[in-house]
Amino acid sequence: MPGMPRPKADFDDLYPCDFYTPEELLEEDLMYSVYEIARLLQGLEADAEIDEGVEDVLLDWAIPWIMRHSESLLIAEPPTEEEPGYYGLKPDDGDASDAVDDAAAAGDASDAVDDAAAAGDA
Repeated sequence: MPGMPRPKADFDDLYPCDFYTPEELLEEDLMYSVYEIARLLQGLEADAEIDEGVEDVLLDWAIPWIMRHSESLLIAEPPTEEEPGYYGLKPDDGDASDAVDDAAAAGDASDAVDDAAAAGDA
């Protein structure tokens, strides 16, 4: 009967249930949508084409991963109402105000303030 517990001996191979840390998965200077993080967690390219049903399953893994690692992540407002928010690594010191400074230096100060406010640091 499916769904019933099975003895470990029934399986040929067992593996540790290890997940990437944010630092292992994400590039320090990039922001990612939850859909891109879902792909990366499975070892796929962030822009890999996958079926919608597969994407739904991957999201089931990605959303709890994001919640579990929220202390290591920044969040940015979606560029449009139709798009998801974006997540990225907090600076090494964990201070989101550094992200504001970096974005301001790049000439995008208003968006940097909005991003920091979304992260709860403005």
